[in-house]
Amino acid sequence: QLVESGGQLVQSGGSLRLSCAASGRTVSAYVMGWFRQAPGKEREFVAAIGRPSRTTYYADSVKGRFTFSSDDAKNTVYLQMNSLKPEDTAVYYCTARSSLFSKYDLTSSYQYWGQGTQVTVSS
Repeated sequence: QLVESGGQLVQSGGSLRLSCAASGRTVSAYVMGWFRQAPGKEREFVAAIGRPSRTTYYADSVKGRFTFSSDDAKNTVYLQMNSLKPEDTAVYYCTARSSLFSKYDLTSSYQYWGQGTQVTVSS
């Protein structure tokens, strides 16, 4: 089970940190990712962390502003979001998969999903 938290309303230019706590599985054994879905749009890739390399991957739209980190001891991953823009408004989903070699931005490659947390950025 993946449980996200940290989403809220924030002003443009502000920061948020999303958390995703995993139970029943160890985050260090899975490729972990963040996706988001805005109203009327398809779910899109935001960031992922590879295993065992721990290399992080980002969508171009968030590169330089968002940082994905993993605290394996707490079995939790985080998405630090800085310089937020109104276009970042979406429901953010934490996801995990056991496959190490599929494309990181491929939604269908992920097996487990959280319930999502709403991030709203006001202009």
